[in-house]
Amino acid sequence: MSTNLLYSFARPFLFALDAETAHDLTLPLLKHAVSAGLGMVIPKPAPDPRQVMGITFPNPVGLAAGLDKDGKYIDALAALGFGSIEIGTVTPRAQPGNPKPRMFRLPQANAIINRMGFNNGGVDAFVTNVQRSVFYQNKTGVLGLNIGKNADTPIEKAADDYLHCLDKVYPYAAYVTINISSPNTKNLRQLQGGSELDGLLARLKNAQQHLTDKHKRYVPLALKIAPDIDAEQIKLIADNLLRHKIDAVIATNTTLSRDAVAGLHFSDEAGGLSGEPVFDLSNTVIRGLKAELGEAIPVIGVGGILSGKDARVKIEAGAQLVQLYSGLIYQGPALIRECAEALRVLR
Repeated sequence: MSTNLLYSFARPFLFALDAETAHDLTLPLLKHAVSAGLGMVIPKPAPDPRQVMGITFPNPVGLAAGLDKDGKYIDALAALGFGSIEIGTVTPRAQPGNPKPRMFRLPQANAIINRMGFNNGGVDAFVTNVQRSVFYQNKTGVLGLNIGKNADTPIEKAADDYLHCLDKVYPYAAYVTINISSPNTKNLRQLQGGSELDGLLARLKNAQQHLTDKHKRYVPLALKIAPDIDAEQIKLIADNLLRHKIDAVIATNTTLSRDAVAGLHFSDEAGGLSGEPVFDLSNTVIRGLKAELGEAIPVIGVGGILSGKDARVKIEAGAQLVQLYSGLIYQGPALIRECAEALRVLR
C-alpha cells in the first residue's frame, strides 16, 4: 500500500482529533512503523544533491522546524525522504509552552494556527536525543538544529539564551537556525529590529568563530525571519546578514495576518498562521531578500507549500532550498517526493 493511500485512510481519523492530540499520536506511530521496517517501502525522492552553505543536501526538500521540537523522532522523519531535517525550536531550559488548546486547523484554507510557545524539554535533553539517533550517528543526512530563548528570559538578555544553546548544539548540527521570528514568545520579533539584530548577530558570529576553533569544524548559521515585514525591514535585515556574514536566511515563519482566513472557524485564535495563507507573504519576502542579497547569502523558502508547483514558485522567487510543514499535515508524506520531482526539472 502506498504512503499516499495510507495517509488518505488515516487523515479522516486524525482530523477528527484535536490538532495537537493528532500530532502527538502521529509521530509515535510513524516511529513504530519505521522501527518495524515499513520505512524501507516508503518511496523516496531520487538523489538530487544541492550545495548550500557549504553543505551537500541530498535533495532540496527539507522538513521545517516545529514538527519535532525535542528531536525524539529524527530517524522516523528521515525515513520519509527529506533532503534535510530541522528540529526544535529548543531553549536553554525546559518549558511547557502556552496553555492548551494551542493548535487549530482551518481546513477550508489549508491552514494551521498555533501558539505553542516553544514547548520543549530543554537543550540538554534535546542534545541527548540527537546523539541517540542513527541519523546523527551515521552522518547519513543534513540535520539542522533550531534554537530560541526561554519565555521568561527578558528580551535584553535573549542573546545569552541563544549563545547557551549554540554552545550546546554546535557539535551535533550540520547547521544551526536562529529563530527570532516566532510570534508566540513575547517580544521575540523585536530582535528583528536594527540595533537588536545587529547586536545579536555580532555575538553569535563571534561565538561561531570560537566554536569553530574549539571543535575544528565550521557549522553554518541561518536566521529565520517573519513574513510580516515590509521592504524597509527586508533591507535592514539583509544589510545585517551581509555585514555579519550569516550563512543563510530562512523565509519565513508564521504570520500574524488573518486577512486570508477572516470569518473562518478558529480564525480569531491568537498565534501564528501557517499553510496556504502564508504562501504569497513568504514569497514576497523571498523576492525582497533575493533582490538585496543576490548570490551572497542563500535563501531557504518555507511557507504554504502544498504542491510541487508551489515548491517551484519558491525557487523561482529566489530560494535555493525549500522546507515543508503544514503541507505535510494536509497532503501527507507523498508531498516530499512530489516537490523533489518538481524541483528536479529546474536544474
